[in-house]
Amino acid sequence: MSSIYHINKGVSKPIVFKGLKAQYIAYLAVGLVALLVAFAVLYICGVSLWVILPLVFGLGGALCFSVFRLSHRFGEHGLMKFFAKRGLPSSIRFDSRRLFTGLNGSTIHSSINHKTAYHG
Repeated sequence: MSSIYHINKGVSKPIVFKGLKAQYIAYLAVGLVALLVAFAVLYICGVSLWVILPLVFGLGGALCFSVFRLSHRFGEHGLMKFFAKRGLPSSIRFDSRRLFTGLNGSTIHSSINHKTAYHG
């Protein structure tokens, strides 16, 4: 008997597959392919299967657990927002006031008018 997997839940909603949302499906797929390649490389190098199998299954379980946890914690766009927020500086420091004291009113107004002028 063949299994039928439902991927989309509706129009303009994120792709959900077995509880994974959006890009986390790709993260899991790439991780599993990397584990498959690592298994092949270790097997070709002559490492014992008694070492390779527990290692690959352990890393695969950790990968699945962490990807499902990230998917449930952050959702579709939450991980990108999390990293973007971490990239923002907590404060901006100036060592010199020269940038601001060198400005005069006509410079500011001319740059604003030049940017907002319509050239049709």
